[in-house]
Amino acid sequence: MSIEIKAPTFPESVADGTVATWHKKPGEPVQRDELLVDIETDKVVLEVVAPADGTLKTVFKNEGDVVLSDEVLAVFVEGAVEAAAPAAAAAAPAAASADVILSPAARKIAEENNVNPATVAASGKDGRVTKEDVVNHLKSAPKAAPAAAAPKAAATAPVVGLPVGERIEKRVPMTRLRATIAKRLVEAQQSAAMLTTYNEVNMKPVMDLRAKYKDQFEKVHGVKMGFMSFFVKAATEALKRFPAVNASIDGNDMVYHGYQDVGVAVSTERGLVVPVLRDTDSMSLAEIESTIGDFAKRGRDGKLGIDDMQGGTFTITNGGIFGSLMSTPILNPPQTAILGMHKIQDRPMAVNGQVVILPMMYLALSYDHRMIDGKEAVQFLVAIKDLLEDPARLLLDI
Repeated sequence: MSIEIKAPTFPESVADGTVATWHKKPGEPVQRDELLVDIETDKVVLEVVAPADGTLKTVFKNEGDVVLSDEVLAVFVEGAVEAAAPAAAAAAPAAASADVILSPAARKIAEENNVNPATVAASGKDGRVTKEDVVNHLKSAPKAAPAAAAPKAAATAPVVGLPVGERIEKRVPMTRLRATIAKRLVEAQQSAAMLTTYNEVNMKPVMDLRAKYKDQFEKVHGVKMGFMSFFVKAATEALKRFPAVNASIDGNDMVYHGYQDVGVAVSTERGLVVPVLRDTDSMSLAEIESTIGDFAKRGRDGKLGIDDMQGGTFTITNGGIFGSLMSTPILNPPQTAILGMHKIQDRPMAVNGQVVILPMMYLALSYDHRMIDGKEAVQFLVAIKDLLEDPARLLLDI
């Protein structure tokens, strides 16, 4: 029985996709739910799996081809396929490998390093092999003994004017996701009247609170207490006080949102993605930390869905985890503002006429001046600063 393998149904915000990688070739036996092909869209990579045991018969779309929603990619023939007798011995390891479930990132690393997935110890859910499992396997694998050195050729003097040694260049096409990110960032700079205002916040109160309760917090909620949840809650409270910062621009209309959906920028191997925390006003610190942790894990494994990144009324990006001391974040259209966090660094500060060493962080708020006046932008950033320097305000709503 022949079955058409179709591209996933894309949402309205995604016009088309690109065939990224075929994991099976025509004539190759496939097991049910085994990955056939990756479809890369502007936002995420979608996986198309085998509907049953059988064989991939014909492929209509090659790697790099653009496909539309529900477009036919290939023809699949259902039914068990018997391996040829002479190849029975060789087929056994392959069958064992086919039973192993790998994340997309793990599969990529395994293929690049010729690692048999069946030899990797799995730590993921339902026996899934994760990227970390493959990396740890490579680290623990014994290194091959160096080959016997070949007789050295007679040394020759280098030719004057020619480069010495290899000068390797590698040209690869830009991924669809990274191309979309580049396009949106350029459009944001060209279409918006973008300005950035800066301030600094004393992180000692939050750090003291975290140090006091982090063990109890993790014991009760099962998740570690980080800094991002404090920033999300502080930003949410500030957004309620300054609705223009929580608004968006749609043509000539200004859209004010009566809710706070905060996007948190996550760096992945394929590029920067911004999954969205929904209704952060009703989320606890533990719920925020848990959701962000889930976003980060699924982002690394390529498992973030399109729904995870739809919408959003405000964005927070944290360059401090990479050591950035100060930067100018670029707007995430159609949003009108984005908050940039940075590295926490001890600096001498004047407190009541005395020089005190405090853990300080620079904050940056980029905003669209078409929608937000400078006064509102500065007051918004000061509100976040005040809430973080006195975390009790977050609980007392003052």
